[in-house]
Amino acid sequence: MNAYEEYMKQMAQPMRDELTNAGFKELTTPEEVDEFVANTKGTALVVVNSVCGCAAGLARPAARESLAYEKTPEHLATVFAGQDREATARMREHFEGLEPSSPSMALMKDGKVVHFIPREDIEDFEVEEIVDNLSNAYDKHC
Repeated sequence: MNAYEEYMKQMAQPMRDELTNAGFKELTTPEEVDEFVANTKGTALVVVNSVCGCAAGLARPAARESLAYEKTPEHLATVFAGQDREATARMREHFEGLEPSSPSMALMKDGKVVHFIPREDIEDFEVEEIVDNLSNAYDKHC
């Protein structure tokens, strides 16, 4: 690992911790992604994490706050765009027909995306609006 990669890894660690401390399982390899998707029955919220400001100020806080809702997904996972490139690319393969977007959130049911929130539905929204978007999806699918 070169100095730049090491610096970026250290810089991103608190951003990773923000989700893992909330119960999200970090998937860092394509194999972990495939295993998670293949073996996860029921609902799962997958957050495509990112270093950008809208991930820090909107996506991660909304994902965490949504877990206080009465209905929630049974499983939580995250991949980190720009950091764990291969794992993120593999997860995006499971988001069939959806454009790559980071940050983004996918509610999956039995390995298939049933609700997707791309960056465009995160960037200019309030945390509460994103939580409402997730809560409505939880009501419908969880």
